[in-house]
Amino acid sequence: MIKGKQRAYLKSLAHNLDVMSHIGKEGITDSFLSSLEEVIEKREIVKVRILDNCGIDAKEAANEVCEAINAEFVQAIGSTFTIYKKSKNNPVITLPK
Repeated sequence: MIKGKQRAYLKSLAHNLDVMSHIGKEGITDSFLSSLEEVIEKREIVKVRILDNCGIDAKEAANEVCEAINAEFVQAIGSTFTIYKKSKNNPVITLPK
């Protein structure tokens, strides 16, 4: 579980990031989750956009994705949410204490 100061730090890192994944009309599928796990292992912090035809709320989708891949929710703005998961092999981001 990340703390408030750590969440604020991650938000500042995510500000300039581009969206790396999209959730489309199929919703959250196993193939989406496996590709997201590969991306998050390399980058540790990822922005995901929910397309208009999906019909899922951003916070609802973020919670489902975080639970499925054991990641931490950072923030949701509009139809975009940001998640964080420390890399097992090559950690890059050092969170403040």
